[in-house]
Amino acid sequence: MIDSILEFNREFVARKEYEKYATSKYPDKRIAIVTCMDTRLVELLPAALGIKNGDVKMIKNAGGTITNPFDSTVRSLLVAVYELGVNEIMIIGHTNCGVQGMDANEMLSLMRKRGISEEHITLMEHCGINLREWLHGFEETDAAVAETVDLVKNHPLMPADITVRGYILDSVTGELTAL
Repeated sequence: MIDSILEFNREFVARKEYEKYATSKYPDKRIAIVTCMDTRLVELLPAALGIKNGDVKMIKNAGGTITNPFDSTVRSLLVAVYELGVNEIMIIGHTNCGVQGMDANEMLSLMRKRGISEEHITLMEHCGINLREWLHGFEETDAAVAETVDLVKNHPLMPADITVRGYILDSVTGELTAL
């Protein structure tokens, strides 16, 4: 599959199809969006919000939430604010998220089945990583989004003048509901 993607890419570049996507690194709407990596949102979310290439900084991860105040998502938001002119942040969860109800013990079992040794799992735990906490999902999407909004708003490195709001996107219709 990767080889097919690479072949498409070569043709894309040769036809200069990239030209219609030209923009700067600065988001035109001065907004950053933290959302889920769910495949249903790839085209639905931008279409439902009326955003196009160059409008926003889009940061995606599993669940569209932040579980650690010093993870890469927070770092990306700080870069967006201080280096790229973002002044508003949207945290957008969605209905029927795969991270909702995700079970850490089940994931650890799947890791073992795929060849991750007990030694490596134990090593992670000895390094201070609580894998059951780190790999656990959330129970309620709206509560997880609200916690993320609170974390970003009250982060010690986030300026007080940044607007931070939370939403739930219907993963079928694209309807956005404010928290």
